[in-house]
Amino acid sequence: MKALCLAAVLCVYCLSALAEPIAGYDRLDIAASHRSHLIEGSLWYPAGTPTYRSVIGSGPIFQGESAYVGAAIAEGRHPLILLSHGSGGNMNSLAWLASALAQRGAMVLAVNHPGSTTGDSSPRRSIGLWERARDLSAALDQLLDDPLFAPYVDASRIAALGFSLGGATALNLAGLRVDWSAFGDYCERARGDEVDCQFFAKGGIVPDTLPDGVERNALDPRVMQAIAVDPGFAYAFTDASVVARKRPTLLINLGDPASRWSAVDLGPRGSGLATRLANATYVEIAPANHFTFLAECTEQGEARLAEEEDDPICSDPLGADRRQIHQEAIATITRFLGL
Repeated sequence: MKALCLAAVLCVYCLSALAEPIAGYDRLDIAASHRSHLIEGSLWYPAGTPTYRSVIGSGPIFQGESAYVGAAIAEGRHPLILLSHGSGGNMNSLAWLASALAQRGAMVLAVNHPGSTTGDSSPRRSIGLWERARDLSAALDQLLDDPLFAPYVDASRIAALGFSLGGATALNLAGLRVDWSAFGDYCERARGDEVDCQFFAKGGIVPDTLPDGVERNALDPRVMQAIAVDPGFAYAFTDASVVARKRPTLLINLGDPASRWSAVDLGPRGSGLATRLANATYVEIAPANHFTFLAECTEQGEARLAEEEDDPICSDPLGADRRQIHQEAIATITRFLGL
């Protein structure tokens, strides 16, 4: 009798826990032939059963998101999103986005890109977009070959999503290629004032002298849709690769490109990438700046960065509500993916 009562209590607890909007989360070690060591990976997904909770992506600067670590995956086949972080970010730095997409029925596979992740971000290593793109292709290979995960993936609905340098990575994965000479010309016109130009200049990188000339082809034909948020190198994608891109692409600008808060202009007044791509959807989300896409900051984080006078990582423009901007971004991406 006591056993039956206990089972009933546990059952009620499980149902109550699953009623809460919390996604499942797990970690992976990714083997990749182009890297000298395993790549750290993570997977967010719709949870089928609750396990213990943990907060993912939290730290001194940023708030994290709750997840059921190691929970069973909800039954069925789910769309899969390959998520690429920005320079200096990491696979958990966009937990707010990955968690929200998983709660809406998607699986989200992310990696720590060696050479451009938190604590290991070098301009010399970050400029290799094709390596970042291959990180995600290797992660996808492994996931689709894993009997514990593969049965839950809808292989006909795979998308690439990235922010900043990750946005350029997602576009590279979708077939776009960077002409380094064109990027060098862009930096020269901007007199080095743009954030991406400054980053590579600090590492001694002179883009138009890179030996490869044009970034390597990293197209993964399994990727059916691409989403780029404030992508790097927007001025330098080759005409040939842009013309060849026919599949749906979502481009998001954070902030009004005409304002000083916008880091990237994808519209006709800027790079024109939104009009150059044949099947692109272009959305501006404002008021916001480039860093508004990062997780919400802790009080300690805001105070710490204010003292250091660093980039406005925790400081949004007047009238901006970071949580509201996140919700708008989630809704925009969800609509595009049909979740």
